[in-house]
This record gives sequence, structure tokens and C-alpha cells, in this order.
Amino acid sequence: MAAPGELFCWKAGLGLPSVNTDCLIVLAYARFAGAPLKIYKISNPWRSPTGSLPALRTKDEGSCSQPSQIIIQLRKQKYNADYDLSAKEGADTLAFISLLEERLLPALIYALWIDPKNYVEVTRRWHGENMSFPLNFFLPGLMQNRQLERLRLIRGNSSLEAGEEAEKELYHDALECLNLLSQRLGSNTFFFGDSPSSLDAYVFGHLAPLIKIRLPNCRLQQNLKNLDNLNTFCCNILSLYFPSESKEGVNRPMSSTQQGSDFDNESYKRRKQLLSVLVAVAAMLSYALLTGIVAIEHVQEQEPVGPASLRGPSHEEEDE
Repeated sequence: MAAPGELFCWKAGLGLPSVNTDCLIVLAYARFAGAPLKIYKISNPWRSPTGSLPALRTKDEGSCSQPSQIIIQLRKQKYNADYDLSAKEGADTLAFISLLEERLLPALIYALWIDPKNYVEVTRRWHGENMSFPLNFFLPGLMQNRQLERLRLIRGNSSLEAGEEAEKELYHDALECLNLLSQRLGSNTFFFGDSPSSLDAYVFGHLAPLIKIRLPNCRLQQNLKNLDNLNTFCCNILSLYFPSESKEGVNRPMSSTQQGSDFDNESYKRRKQLLSVLVAVAAMLSYALLTGIVAIEHVQEQEPVGPASLRGPSHEEEDE
């Protein structure tokens, strides 16, 4: 059977099949629906057909990048994980997805991208180590700014910044969402019986980073650990649908033949270090020149001084 398309996602790492929530949603849904996608795991979003990740490219429909749009494209090709859901279950799916995006997603963005300690020690560090030079110097910062704008848009607060008050409010709303999800799941394996659906994919995509990524400063993770059924839910999906990919980037390096690999071997690391040093030296020299610490003087060659008899003949004398 021909692949329904090509899926571009962030590469695996930190114990997850992908480090990005939207990518986790799409990857999980594709596994649930049995879609034999050709998957490229990369660390440069500009290499995808849409310039962002995830991205699905199909022959007939072109390219799309939002999880909801990708799921619609897969359903058009008869890969539908919600086929057996009733009308009520379909309505519940939409309601819980909306709850996730309004309550849990803002807290997840804050924990990974806005909290200064988490961003510096985990998020920026991972992206910097897995991006090629010179993208690793500026792209994580651009991504952080985009996530901040996304958070402000979701919350309707254009001046939202990192701080104790914002953190408290975001984590409070997220904890309410987690409690509702835990109550709805109960003792079931999945949210609607024994088969996973799109809701399971969305919940997995939002919970897995909080469960698997070790953040130095996130009280929400401690609260989530107390909800045993949600932890078991994510671990079951990882073991059943991502038995090997969930370990990629933790216990072994990326394969050198995988599409988008950054060839993280010793020679590559030494080359990045050398380039980093050269850039730093160039920056310091530029600063020194601009501030006048170092000045370059142009010395003009002077005419030799002495008796005319000691100098060679001039052009006029040669003409005569």
C-alpha cells in the first residue's frame, strides 16, 4: 500500500518519540489509525514543506501543518481513529480537546518555554545541542518568542510575562483540567473503551512532555504524579505504539542514516566548537574596533629625503 503522505516532525529526544506536543499528537493519531506514513524526524523546521513542524505533504492535497488539518487529511484517506465513536462521544471529544487547548496547553507552554530556569537548562539546551550551526545560536530564541506570543493569544493577555502570579494562575487552570481528565478516564485503558481515538492522541501529546521531561522547576509535574491513571495511560501508549522511538535520543544516538540527522559525532562537535570560537573572536574584534579600543592606522609612504644626487632620476629627467 502506498504511503498516504510524508510526515515531518521534530526528532525524538528526552524519552519521547518527539519533543513537540503537536508532533506527538499527529504521530499518535497516525499510529492509532494505522496510517503508513513516511516519517522524517528533523531538528530544523525550515526543512519541512511548510516551514513549521509538524507538516504533512500529500500528492493530491499539498501540505498542511496544524494537527487538526493533518488529521482531516488522514481521515479523507480512510485513516480514521474515530470511526466507531457515537455522536455523543464525538461531541465529548471536541469538548475535551477545547479544554486541553484552553487550560492545559498554556501551562505546558509556560513550563517549557517561558519559565527561565526550565528554558535555559532543558528546552534551549536540547534544541541548541540538536540543531546545526549557526541555527542553534538564534533559532531557539525565535521559537521562544513565538511561544510567548502564542501563550498571550490563548490567554488574551498581550502583556503576560514570566512571574509567580502568571505561573500560579496557569498551573491552577491546568490542574483543574488534569483532574477532569483523570475523572473521565477512570480505570479505562483509553477514553472511549479499548481502542484509542483522536482524544487519546491529544491527551497523550499534552501529558507526555510533563511526564517524561525532567524539568527543574515545575510544580504541575508534582501534581500530575499523583494522578496514577493518567501516568499509566501515557506509559501504555509509549510502550504499545512507540516501543523503540520513545527511547531514541536517551539511550542511543540518532542513526546517521535517518533523514534530518545532525551527525552528532565527535568530529561534528569539535567543528561546532571551533566555529563557535571563531564567531566569538570575530565579535570581540568587531566590538573593539567599533568602540575605539583598537585602532588601525594607515601609514602613507613618504618621499625619500636627501640630496638630489642620491635619489634616482625623476620621470622628467628620464624623458630628457
